Amino acid sequence: MDIFAISDLHLPGAAGKPMDLFGAHWDNHFQKITDDWLKRVSPEDVVLLPGDLSWAMRLEEAKGDIEAIGALPGLKVIIRGNHDFWWNSVSKVRRALPPGMMALQNDCIFVNESVLIAGTRGWMLPGDSEDRENARIYERELMRLELSLSAARRKSPDMPLIVMMHYPPLSDPCHETGFTRLIERYGCCHVVYGHLHGPSIHGAYTGILNGVAYHQVSCDGLGFALFRLPKI
Repeated sequence: MDIFAISDLHLPGAAGKPMDLFGAHWDNHFQKITDDWLKRVSPEDVVLLPGDLSWAMRLEEAKGDIEAIGALPGLKVIIRGNHDFWWNSVSKVRRALPPGMMALQNDCIFVNESVLIAGTRGWMLPGDSEDRENARIYERELMRLELSLSAARRKSPDMPLIVMMHYPPLSDPCHETGFTRLIERYGCCHVVYGHLHGPSIHGAYTGILNGVAYHQVSCDGLGFALFRLPKI
């Protein structure tokens, strides 16, 4: 079993919002992703999709995008991103997902009796904004991450644990955050995250910090090809 990750697909939704508005490199981007996916992913593999799957505003408008992802090989695991406005109830989302596609929220996913997947959307880090409402959302996301991680560790105290987040859990290795403290406390081995695009990707942290490997997987930063996690 291989584990892949790719974030921020920004599929068009029912309104057909094109991504080439953000640069010519986005032209036909989902076809590029699909071609790479079909070449590399087997049915027994896992693909992590940490947020911003569709521009749709309502679940019914995201149906075509969900089905397009669901038709691709492998087990697909999704979390909510800041632009996934169609995701307003995880129970409704789960009922709408095709076979082979799973939604993660406040819990964990046990894959092939060999790896656990946990995570949450995340939010802007302290220092990025001093707004009181942003601070409240940040604290709420910390609680959600701990719910997910504790659920994983109740299933197994020592099984490899991968974390999915949409927002970056850290901005640089010199400044720990509430997210990195939880990730380290629960013994996670890999973290995949997205959200960033264009020049901001170059400043994203990718590397190993205190035994945890962090991977920035926004699709444009990957050249619209899936990232394969190192073997665990």
